[in-house]
Amino acid sequence: MTEPSVSSGRLSTRLRLTLFVLLGAQFMLSVDFSILNVALPQIGSGVGISAGDLPWVASAYALPAAGFTLLFGRIADLFGRRRLFLAGISLLTVASVLGGLADSASLLLAARVLQGLSTAMAAPAALSLLTTSFSEGAMRERVLGLNGALLSGGFTVGALVGGTLVGLLSWRWAFLINVPVAVAILVATPRLIADSRAPEKVRLDVPGAVSVTAGLLAFTYGVIDRSVWIAAVGVVLLGVFWAVELRAPAPLASVRILKRPSVKWGNFAGLVVFSMESALIFLMTLYLQDVLHFAPLTTGLIFGVPGLAAVAAGVVAGRAIGRYGTRSVLVVGLLVQGLATAPLVLLGTDRVMLAVLLPALFVGFFGHVTSIVAYTVTATSGLPDSEQGLATGLAALSQQVAATIGIPVLSAVAALRAVQLDGIRLALAVDVAVTLVAVGLVWVGLRVRSGGAGAGADAVAPVVEVGVGERAAAG
Repeated sequence: MTEPSVSSGRLSTRLRLTLFVLLGAQFMLSVDFSILNVALPQIGSGVGISAGDLPWVASAYALPAAGFTLLFGRIADLFGRRRLFLAGISLLTVASVLGGLADSASLLLAARVLQGLSTAMAAPAALSLLTTSFSEGAMRERVLGLNGALLSGGFTVGALVGGTLVGLLSWRWAFLINVPVAVAILVATPRLIADSRAPEKVRLDVPGAVSVTAGLLAFTYGVIDRSVWIAAVGVVLLGVFWAVELRAPAPLASVRILKRPSVKWGNFAGLVVFSMESALIFLMTLYLQDVLHFAPLTTGLIFGVPGLAAVAAGVVAGRAIGRYGTRSVLVVGLLVQGLATAPLVLLGTDRVMLAVLLPALFVGFFGHVTSIVAYTVTATSGLPDSEQGLATGLAALSQQVAATIGIPVLSAVAALRAVQLDGIRLALAVDVAVTLVAVGLVWVGLRVRSGGAGAGADAVAPVVEVGVGERAAAG
């Protein structure tokens, strides 16, 4: 049974509560991704992890979060979105307790792996429950706008909360704070949200699932560990996955959905949006703490200023999409994100540079969240409910992979310079260049195609330049 959907008008109390629960879950998962960043030094000293091995606290989370997202997005379609969502939140609860009580490095890293796995389960299921509860149109665009604002705002709140908890209590509370929120979600979800799945029972594509999961794990690990060979193995396995999907009777990710311009270019935009902005935040954290010598809590407060822009953008973006279309809003959002980063290439060693940094972050976050909303709408539009788990799994996968690879890639660029500030400037210049190139590619890739020669049925569908109340056209 599928939850009734609405496209316009006032929401019922039940749908309002459903929205609150699902957005709250997405917000919690976003906070969980960033909350430990500030606490890493204390975590290392608490369980005996050396400074050189601290990045693995983040990587232990990122690997399963990136590697299993697509698989679990499809499992949600086949076996029930609510069921998988509840399983993911339950696992997150267990993992958070385990991390909060950990007294050794191995136990803490195991908790982080379980947290990453729980995110891979819960995030695409929550997003697909959102998209199947609200029909395409103005209402879904506003809902996804709020979701985008909370995803970005969660990162900021995570930094603030992480610094506060470490300063006032203990690093263990960076894990334990998840528990009461997760329990509340587990209690509320069965009472508010009906389960939904694909209308016809089909077998899971095991060869496709194995090849794509192994490929994503290898590629992500190769990027994190800066191993070209392991990353290359990942690319080969992803090629095997593509070949398997061409012949599978019930593919994990049908070629049809992967060939849709909206899915392809929407997810490409998502990769750029998240990889460049997550790397920017990491580089600015280094700049604020290592160059300007601000304390972690002060750094978190500085990021709180652009966090206000993130909330505003989430509200505005959905309305803008209804008026101007996803293509225009996505490209403008990306353009704003890239151009706002450009002045940061000139950052210096004087704290007066905050006069440049704060406005740039404020404007950049506004463009960033606008892009998040637009890419999510683009990548999930024009599809039946039976494929929403796959589409939202792809969208969540883009986010997880991008957030995982953006930091090590631009960190490697920064390492090309002996002086840290020079390296940060170089990495920021690459950030700007990649974002602006993506603007042009997305604009061309999402152009409305005619049915002339060389334009097949998949090439013309869906048309993503839509207005209020219009559906993306297919066929």
